[in-house]
Amino acid sequence: MVVDHKKVQQLADNLSAAEEIEGRSLWQDARHRFFKNKAAMVSLVVLTLIVLFSLFGNLISPWNYEDIDWDAMGDIQTLGSPSIETGHYFGTDDLGRDLYARVIQGTQISLMVGLIGSLIAVVVGTLYGATAGYLGGRIDGFMMRLVDILLAIPFMFVLILLMVMFGRSIYMIFIGIGLLSWLEMSRIIRGQTLSLKNKEFIEAAIATGVKPLKIITRHIVPNVLGIVVVYATLLVPGMIMTESFISFLGLGVQEPQTSWGALINEGAKTIQHGTLWQLMFPLAFFIVTLLSFFFIGDGLRDALDPKDR
Repeated sequence: MVVDHKKVQQLADNLSAAEEIEGRSLWQDARHRFFKNKAAMVSLVVLTLIVLFSLFGNLISPWNYEDIDWDAMGDIQTLGSPSIETGHYFGTDDLGRDLYARVIQGTQISLMVGLIGSLIAVVVGTLYGATAGYLGGRIDGFMMRLVDILLAIPFMFVLILLMVMFGRSIYMIFIGIGLLSWLEMSRIIRGQTLSLKNKEFIEAAIATGVKPLKIITRHIVPNVLGIVVVYATLLVPGMIMTESFISFLGLGVQEPQTSWGALINEGAKTIQHGTLWQLMFPLAFFIVTLLSFFFIGDGLRDALDPKDR
């Protein structure tokens, strides 16, 4: 009998790989598949660089975002163009303010709005949806009808109304976005909770006398974290676009503070004078950041999908 050593080795390798996959936990397997997603990994690196730029970019610039270079206010097409000698790496705006420093300021505010708004939506929506789904009955009906009523109110209308009534403020943007951004999350988590509440480990927790609050926070919420993480990564770009749209309309942060939307608005107004850099740099950061979040969200969705395991 002739033994094919190559086939034996191949079978042994396949068996070893299968045992390795079987021995990995869900999160380890998801992490392994996420790291194999090239688009997601490149996006993660790019996003990390953008965050580092917003935190430490001012260290190499002699200008602050509100400083005015009076020498750059003559002929904006020549004096305000990007230059390493003057320290205006991205050029200046029509008021002689350094665009590099203002892009950093806009990156900080836009990312802060996106991340904090998403955090509010995730925390409130997850707890609200898990509570409604677990308690069920009339409480669930009342809580979800309240969500339906709030969803019927135009989100952008409420946000613009708050800006007009209480003034333009970064804190008001946080409050306005946080008021209604958790609604869709609560409906998603409620649906996941309804499918989990009749599982054996939940029934075992109830039989041992665990209180509903602990069941929600220790058993239900950890089991829906996968979809929460994916939804959060896709929610951040939506928050950034919302804030940018409000700032583009002139209802966002107040001068001298700025954001990507305000910078894009200023660049669009002055592009006819040949100052392309005023629109190009903030728009590039805006697009690259949104694409990075979308690719990371897609990578997490594929990695956490149990059908692909």
